[in-house]
Amino acid sequence: MSSEKEQETAQRARRRLTREARYEQLLDVAWQIVRKEGTEALTLGRLAERAEVAKPVVYDHFPTRPALLTALYLDFDARQTAIIDAALQASKAEKHDRAEVIASSYVDCVLAQGREIPGVIAALASSPELEKIKREHQIIFMEKCRLALAPFAKSRAIGSAGLWAMLGAAEALSNAAATGEITASQAKSELFDTIIGMVDRNT
Repeated sequence: MSSEKEQETAQRARRRLTREARYEQLLDVAWQIVRKEGTEALTLGRLAERAEVAKPVVYDHFPTRPALLTALYLDFDARQTAIIDAALQASKAEKHDRAEVIASSYVDCVLAQGREIPGVIAALASSPELEKIKREHQIIFMEKCRLALAPFAKSRAIGSAGLWAMLGAAEALSNAAATGEITASQAKSELFDTIIGMVDRNT
């Protein structure tokens, strides 16, 4: 039978992770906190407690709370980008197919993350630095949509105003679906119509 000391050593070994694996673990726990307790409950101390690690371990990965919020947003954005890229690549080069892919992928990504992502996105507005990061990634997403949809516009171009309107609708509809105010199908359908309308106004 193992002694208590041997059991403690084995337990520490199980908890010893590579830096990359620890980072992913901390992100997973952070998402759990936001999901169950809300964004306001997410502090570095709370994260250390829930992840069962010492505070310096958390600070080593996320020196500040804004850094942690940024990491969560970038984690979500990376997964959303990968899903939309794959869907666009697999779709037919037709206006309605591209519009459906963008609408469905956007809503599905938000719903897959659950109610926590609206809270994280809202928290990003708490500082100019965080808002700048969010805006940079919004612009990248809109440029992706512009390239996918421009061939179907008569002018072969999609205006920035229309893209910002589309993004605003995408965020609002997805968040409404995440909170249960509307269904996922309603969100996708309305966003699809918004995208088609944007393209048609440029024909």
